[in-house]
Amino acid sequence: MTIPTLAMNSGYDIPQVGYGVFKVPAHDTERAVSEALALGYRHIDTAAVYGNEEGVGAAVRASGIPRDELFITTKLWNDRHEGDQPRAAIGESLDKLGLDHVDLYLVHWPTPARNNYVEAWQGLIALRDEGLTRTIGVSNFLVPHLERIVAETGETPAVDQIELHPTYQQREVVAWAADHGVLIEAWGPLGQGKYDLGAIPAVRGAADAHRKSPAQVVLRWHIQKGNIVFPKSVRVERLRENMDIFDFELSDDEVTAIDALDPGDGSGRVSAHPDEVN
Repeated sequence: MTIPTLAMNSGYDIPQVGYGVFKVPAHDTERAVSEALALGYRHIDTAAVYGNEEGVGAAVRASGIPRDELFITTKLWNDRHEGDQPRAAIGESLDKLGLDHVDLYLVHWPTPARNNYVEAWQGLIALRDEGLTRTIGVSNFLVPHLERIVAETGETPAVDQIELHPTYQQREVVAWAADHGVLIEAWGPLGQGKYDLGAIPAVRGAADAHRKSPAQVVLRWHIQKGNIVFPKSVRVERLRENMDIFDFELSDDEVTAIDALDPGDGSGRVSAHPDEVN
């Protein structure tokens, strides 16, 4: 199965479906990533704070897949934003991954109370220029954070990785990103299992119509919206199911019905707000 790619403003392409290892236990990561790679995943998303970069690296080495066929992302944690800390942090991540560069390096959270995310962004620009990462981006940045880093550095991130699923669609961030050539990566694309997709008529109706699962319908909705997704699972059958979303297409009405599931007041959020993480 060929997973489509999207062009980033850095000049590199990114696979639209990947495998995220958030909350995958360190002792289980090598097995899980190896199974994902064997199924055809080529985009792996990890982070320093996940504590499982070593397992990702071990799976990559064991796979025998050429490095240029893989897309590896990791992230700068909140306590490493200042001075030479980003350089030290990416060095530690590369050592754990066993790589000489990553394809994408992200500022994990803006941590607005610390007021140092611009400095962190400046650090990532330097890391990119040194070749330690091919592309740089951000995660959990809202429009004011995005506007500030662009205004103060002149550099626009390639991606913004944000919580995004049917009940929380972050339309303001998505609109800003579209206007500025920034791709959206949706974390928790299925709502982290915190609400029942199958109980939502718009999702269930599309699933029945296309003979797909509710999860496959929602992942397909993301794909048609232009989002990058990396649903997390440690079960092979679910990994396979999450990739099996390219043999059908939602109708305009089905997409519109899922679009309407966000109440628009932020109440559909299932995880932390960027202002709460510092």
